[in-house]
Amino acid sequence: MKKWNIKKADEKAVRELMNDENFKNTVLDELLSREPDSAILSGNAQDNTIISLLAPVLSARGFSSTESISEKFSVNKLSDPFLIRDMQKASDRINKAINENEKICIYGDYDCDGIMSTVMLYTFLSQAGADVIYYIPERSEGYGLNADAVKKIADMDTKLIITVDNGISAIKEAELIYELGMELVITDHHQTGETLPRAEAVVDPHRADCMSPFKNLCGAGVVLKLISALDGGNYDIPLEQFSELAAIATVADVVDLSGENRYIVCRGMNFIGQSDYTGITSLLEVSGLLGKKISSTSIAFMISPRINASGRFGSPKTAVNLILSENEEEAHAIAQELDSLNENRKKAESIITDEICGILNSDRSLASKRVLFFKGNNWNHGVIGIVASKIEELYGKPCFIASESNGEIRGSARAFGEFSVFKALSYCSECLEKFGGHQGAGGFTIKSGMTEKFDEMLQEYALINHKKMPVFSYDIDHVLRPEEMTVRGIKGLDFMEPCGQGNDKPVFLINGATVEELSPMGAGKHTNIRINYGGRRLYAKLFRKNPEQSGIITGQEYNFAVNLEINHFNNKDSVNIIVVDYRRQGINQSRITGAVYAYESFIRGEELPENYYLSMYPERAETALIYRNITETGIDIDMLYTKVFSEDLNYCKFLVVLEALAELNLIEYNSAGRKVKRLKANGKVSLDTAPVLIKLKEKMGE
Repeated sequence: MKKWNIKKADEKAVRELMNDENFKNTVLDELLSREPDSAILSGNAQDNTIISLLAPVLSARGFSSTESISEKFSVNKLSDPFLIRDMQKASDRINKAINENEKICIYGDYDCDGIMSTVMLYTFLSQAGADVIYYIPERSEGYGLNADAVKKIADMDTKLIITVDNGISAIKEAELIYELGMELVITDHHQTGETLPRAEAVVDPHRADCMSPFKNLCGAGVVLKLISALDGGNYDIPLEQFSELAAIATVADVVDLSGENRYIVCRGMNFIGQSDYTGITSLLEVSGLLGKKISSTSIAFMISPRINASGRFGSPKTAVNLILSENEEEAHAIAQELDSLNENRKKAESIITDEICGILNSDRSLASKRVLFFKGNNWNHGVIGIVASKIEELYGKPCFIASESNGEIRGSARAFGEFSVFKALSYCSECLEKFGGHQGAGGFTIKSGMTEKFDEMLQEYALINHKKMPVFSYDIDHVLRPEEMTVRGIKGLDFMEPCGQGNDKPVFLINGATVEELSPMGAGKHTNIRINYGGRRLYAKLFRKNPEQSGIITGQEYNFAVNLEINHFNNKDSVNIIVVDYRRQGINQSRITGAVYAYESFIRGEELPENYYLSMYPERAETALIYRNITETGIDIDMLYTKVFSEDLNYCKFLVVLEALAELNLIEYNSAGRKVKRLKANGKVSLDTAPVLIKLKEKMGE
């Protein structure tokens, strides 16, 4: 069960915003600049419904004045590129190479950010008359500079290597570059180590001595500023030519969409739909986005996965060729190839995810670890980062996944909240050949024979730094009243776009709605929920669960965490409710999260206060109640608890019962699917023989 953090708006601030004509006009002007012909925006000038949902959401997020809102959402320029440390040095060295006709090699990365960064700088330098080539390592070569690639580049009579989206941790490779008679300029956006590589310039906003005001650029954002610096500090041409590529990279790399990143993405999205890049137009066509409004969501889920697929299941050069192509027929063929590679990516993800879930289902104690770590053989390196994200969300734990192939163990990690992937990898550095990343994600290579030690050190880091691990949660911005769900009010939320990392799409709470009817939709894969909320009949869409899988009981009251959108159909606009999460009315989430912490601590063998063990031990009648409500077709675990919960049956005891029943082969316990189903019993079994209950009794005896 995910935690819901329900934010509270400052009522005084909301009233002031609602009465601030300047704020309302700012919102309207911004929205009309994006959609000048929108009928929704052309209502009564005195009608404040356009900010009726926006104002409380912004207040709940800490914005109390028009000024603070403008600072966050109305960034209208990029800071001076030369404020980034070594930018002047980088510009001088690259311009020298151009003027003296030295061969330059741009060294990129195989993900979307690295590909776009490479295309941007390669295009600019080519147009400037430079003798320039590019090199993007195949995924099999690993992330960043590698010795074999450096030697190949040297053999091409290269004089200067410029890294984009990598290089900050390449200490040994940088020395090799100089040994081979070349020089190096590094541009990167990842966290720096204690020692910087040898280079003519190291351009990374995360350098401790960098005074630039904005630190959270992606690799393409840094390259955009480098191009501006090479053009004397002017942004006009770089933004006109490259902002759409930088926007795609910024969204794809999941960096914070605030400040200058927001500006880059907003500028870029204006160009993507009418792109001058033939390859981008072809990509929109195969993605089903041609002629549609482009949002950060469509970039994240439709465009960037297809670009990333080239580096994951083919060659990153394919995506580079697509963006550089000026031939419509050629670009369309490449776009179709990327679309096919993306389908292969989905299949590979599913296979690895199923394998990991199978491991967790066969040994449920693994799911109680503070950090999840898995190593497989020949898992596709191109998708293990995506799989780590899926497992992280399924189990609510930081997830590290590694794959061993050809004697090398490479991995990816994902985390949330205050848990830092980069700090965790730094703590485990003695086990690693190399690593890199930031707060929420990272990559690493494990030394031979150090896999178990790496796992031990991960758990040790988590125990030392997070006695209570962060809980996977949803931030809820506002508790909805039925009358607030208007098309115009929802339209006002578009002011916050583009949404993404650091500026999440608003989530609302429908509090205590009665479920009247469930019906399948989407070929039976999804559910349409008819609810009665304060006398108003509404429909909410629940994706990836059919009515039976949802566990929702008609006639009962539920709380729904939802996104609000506008549905356009037959020239009519209506409210569209998308369910993010749900639970039955009356569940106390603080008790749930506390119970999960206690249960997992017990499973891990950590000591708990003595009274905890007694409160965890189930009565026979409680076990029977839970067992009776488990069906042969299966039921969602959280929904099962909502059917049986009482003040005496705490969630910790509930989990103990499920584990005991599973140990005795009375139920099948699918921890990944959050589902249990009854099995046919083979004779009588004694509940007291369940290992989890024996262990509890031992603790109670102590």
